[in-house]
Amino acid sequence: MTTLILETEPIATQVSITDEKLIVDLIDGRSLSIPLTWYPRLLHAAIAERQRWQLLGDGCAIEWPDLDEHIGIEGLLAGRRSGESQKSFERWLSARVKKMSI
Repeated sequence: MTTLILETEPIATQVSITDEKLIVDLIDGRSLSIPLTWYPRLLHAAIAERQRWQLLGDGCAIEWPDLDEHIGIEGLLAGRRSGESQKSFERWLSARVKKMSI
């Protein structure tokens, strides 16, 4: 088994989202491109919600407060998808639908 050992801590500087991808620019010049299907809350979010992000811990993680979504940069590099269970996601999605219909 191989363990991921990073020489430096990955730090995000910029985030952008298309209809299909989460794109994260790192301080060392690399860019990560991750399918939105890996993060269902982002996939089902409105464009305005996707654009309201903030960097946490000097760029170690990204947060979308409107979506209660937090993604660590190290996890992106390791290829980790959302760890949210389907049941939890369905509850979140159901609450959104109710909130939007009010």
